[in-house]
Amino acid sequence: MSEKINISEAFYSVQCEGHTTGVPAYFIRLPGCNLLCGNPCGGLKGDVKTPGENATWICDTIDVWSKSNKWGYNDLVKDWINEEILEWVLDGRVHLVWTGGEPTTKGNQRQIVGFLEWLETQTEELGFIPKHLKVYNELETNGTLFIDHDLFFKIDQINCSVKLANSGMPKEKRINRDALIRIKTHCNYWFKFVISNEDDMFEIEKDFIEPFNIDPKRVLLMPGLDKQKNFHERTRFCLEMAKRYGYVGLSRLHISAWDQLTGV
Repeated sequence: MSEKINISEAFYSVQCEGHTTGVPAYFIRLPGCNLLCGNPCGGLKGDVKTPGENATWICDTIDVWSKSNKWGYNDLVKDWINEEILEWVLDGRVHLVWTGGEPTTKGNQRQIVGFLEWLETQTEELGFIPKHLKVYNELETNGTLFIDHDLFFKIDQINCSVKLANSGMPKEKRINRDALIRIKTHCNYWFKFVISNEDDMFEIEKDFIEPFNIDPKRVLLMPGLDKQKNFHERTRFCLEMAKRYGYVGLSRLHISAWDQLTGV
């Protein structure tokens, strides 16, 4: 085992999206993605600042996940020590959030499993009895790749942000039936949809909730939002859709608090 992992960025913050909004979290962003939302034709060498045809938003982390550095496993632990959160991470008080890019590419899945298995062997050195290790792992995925057995049972929560037509990506790339059914078998799954207008609601129900029989109580709505100046209007729109359709309405609190998309 190399005891190294490719990481685009890692930082301590608070989960500002989804079911665990408000929980302190340590984010580990892994490189690479099988989609390129908002820019399906231009590629990474194209204009990744302007949404392409049929897209109403663009992936806000392309500039980050398109690059990475090798971190030693101990480097992550040292960062937790520097942030004074080591004990909280090991006790599940601070969640680990595995994000991307897309953390379920084959290479990323292997690296997550490798790190978590290594961490389980280090607990006594870190002052924890192994059976008391309670690391809480959230996985943020676009739901297009099958999650293998080794990773699936190490994850405590799956945040599946499936992509709609507003991403600009073709349907055959956005919807993988086997991958979505796999996610639904997890005991703690959540489906998060980015919405820009009411037409998105019709698509959500027609292409996802009805054909996959998704529990409406596990459906989260989030506004297409990337600027602090639009926070209130876009959040209000999302909450109105939540009222009208009976799903959970949320926002993107890191934009309200810091007016930044990554690293906070």
